[in-house]
Amino acid sequence: MNEVLNFFNECGVFFVSTVDGDQPRVRPFSFAMEYEGKLCFATSNQKPVYTQLMNNPNVEISASSKDARWLRLSGKAVFCTSKESKQKALEVMPMLKSMYSPDDTIFEIFYLENAVANFYSLQGESKSISL
Repeated sequence: MNEVLNFFNECGVFFVSTVDGDQPRVRPFSFAMEYEGKLCFATSNQKPVYTQLMNNPNVEISASSKDARWLRLSGKAVFCTSKESKQKALEVMPMLKSMYSPDDTIFEIFYLENAVANFYSLQGESKSISL
């Protein structure tokens, strides 16, 4: 998991893909953290991504580095929102405090169940990690 988290942090921005009905939807994210041994992400339950994840939890996340490596992480979104998980997220990325608090009702934390990370490079290297 640390290798995946470090890759996301190195890239800064990564792209989260969901399904909306029969249409793919992709948007940039920039937050990931380790919480209780899981790789977690955050969103608002006021955003379409939240509704999409609730209706179809299958998700794939993609990131690419400046040195021509990329990662695809797939799994099923499971929400693990608690006051403690929100507090940890705000510690990891303090700028989120301008949008959320541990006590609000819109801030959501999720992880990917049965996640598989596939790393690739232009040199043809590849490896898979199960989280």
